[in-house]
Amino acid sequence: MQRYLTVYILECSDGSFYTGLTNDIDRRLFEHQKGLNTESYTFNRRPVKLVFQEEFEDFDHAYDFERQIKGWRRDKKLALIEGQWDSLKDLAKRSKG
Repeated sequence: MQRYLTVYILECSDGSFYTGLTNDIDRRLFEHQKGLNTESYTFNRRPVKLVFQEEFEDFDHAYDFERQIKGWRRDKKLALIEGQWDSLKDLAKRSKG
């Protein structure tokens, strides 16, 4: 059985986004919602809502994508969440100039 890795984005109760990587999205969402880790970014920002997920077979690709998203501004994350793939390049150009 192929085990996929999931890059995900949660919208927190304060409107911020949390980006993560897991091999079990259901377990990880449960952990975020229950606040099992008091040191977690999401602990004081619950409840959280899953707003994006993308599955990968390769760890390196998943890890690189998670790191890439973590470096993005809010508007670019919103474009990804809303499936506006075409606008991602324009948003990247705007951040450079």
